[in-house]
Amino acid sequence: MAALAHPTERLVLRLLTWADGLCNRLYTQRFNPLYQSGTIVVALYLALVVTGLWLTLFYRIGTPWESVASLTASPWTGNWVRGLHRYASDLAVIATAVHMLRMFAEGRSWGARALAWVTGGLLLLLLMICGWTGYVMVWDTFGEHLAREGARMLDALPVLSEPTSRAFTGEQPLPTAFFFLNLFAHIGIPLAMGVVFWLHVRRLARPLLLPPRPVMWLVIGALTATAVVWPLAMAPQADPLVLPLQVPADLFFAFWIPFTQDLSGGSALLLATALGLALLAVPGFTARRGAEAAAPSVVDEDICVGCVQCSLDCPYGAITMFERTSRRSDLVARVDSALCVSCGICAGSCSPMGVGPPGRTGRDQMDAVREFISAPQRRAGETVVICCDHGAGACASDVAAAGGVPYPVGCAGNLHTSVIEILLRGGAGGVLVLACPPRDCWSREGPRWLAQRVYHARAAELQPRVSRTRVRIAHASAGDRAHVVETVRAFAADAAALGPPDVGDTLDVGVECEAAPPRGEP
Repeated sequence: MAALAHPTERLVLRLLTWADGLCNRLYTQRFNPLYQSGTIVVALYLALVVTGLWLTLFYRIGTPWESVASLTASPWTGNWVRGLHRYASDLAVIATAVHMLRMFAEGRSWGARALAWVTGGLLLLLLMICGWTGYVMVWDTFGEHLAREGARMLDALPVLSEPTSRAFTGEQPLPTAFFFLNLFAHIGIPLAMGVVFWLHVRRLARPLLLPPRPVMWLVIGALTATAVVWPLAMAPQADPLVLPLQVPADLFFAFWIPFTQDLSGGSALLLATALGLALLAVPGFTARRGAEAAAPSVVDEDICVGCVQCSLDCPYGAITMFERTSRRSDLVARVDSALCVSCGICAGSCSPMGVGPPGRTGRDQMDAVREFISAPQRRAGETVVICCDHGAGACASDVAAAGGVPYPVGCAGNLHTSVIEILLRGGAGGVLVLACPPRDCWSREGPRWLAQRVYHARAAELQPRVSRTRVRIAHASAGDRAHVVETVRAFAADAAALGPPDVGDTLDVGVECEAAPPRGEP
């Protein structure tokens, strides 16, 4: 794992680690909403589209406030739907912010992930503008206030023949075209968001778009219940000739007003533009350079047997198979360094150990684990706990206190199963792998492929001769210290009950890997 170069990242990561640990205790790792923040946004987006289409059927651009008031007065077909639409938009802002904070804190905002960050920032900006137009459509005192703020900023641009703000002086009624444009923007922006979202996930293989069904329906159900229990009320109708004593506001979409209302329109526009550009420029500020930048994977073409497994397992589509004619195979894997994030999952999936980031290929891992088991402090029957650097690696002291021997790896998906076999042949009483929670893997699919290789014969699989009773995979984040201690102690007790381990020759594992033929060959 590359060092966190920015103090802000470390601070945010500490806060998220604490929050993750709390939510894991409350909701379990599978249903932790903080792990689902990105997919929750998608579920909310779908809910907003459905409720928005329904509300549009009753909206009248000639009488905006009156039509919304009529909807709000209808408890069965209008008020709760409008409330769900409102509360879902607020939660979408929160979930988007949480998702972006997580990507920032975990160093997942630069390099091959820069496109995802930039498009995510655009999605947040489009969401804010869409909410702005939605409130203006209601044309109550809050909508009028937002319209005036927007007009002040537009007036700073030398593109209109007369100030936009004059439309809100009350000299003459607002034209129907104004509300038509707002309605058009409110419908068109979500369509644009769909295109940007496609760009957001286009570099991902097998993207998860929705949260687990229990989480999705719980979120939608809770928002619906909130809309029923706390129904929306109408604010007074906008009147440019009347100065309201109080203007209700949605802080999620209008938090910026206290900072801009005392600024000139040009200054407010400049500030908003600067903040938006700074958000989109985060990949340039956070990018690791030089020694801090993890090197992309490379392929030893003399070893590659063309089995395509690394290409299938890569979470980012960075590995492509090309035709070649050689004595070993007709295909060879090649890595697109512009797409590779150096997760190392390809190293864990390569039986002949011919691909991976420099220093983290399967062969490198075998050298490291042999050095580990040959250390003088090793004792037969020890419980070795393989900890992911991005998760349980932060709990190494707790692992040791619980009686385990920590063995750090960059990612559980990077782990070659031969490491597990060598540890057991070298005298370990058991091998416990503490992978990150599946929905919070830095490499997206590390825990998934590890479990497939250990228990379901996915290449490069753990060999059948290795007793699975001495191997266990569990999941823990950096904030799950108590869970880590409990898991290590329970596994150590189970491994001890199996009796003394069988110690074998650790050298022939490497020989087998070197001689592994491509799939389909005898």
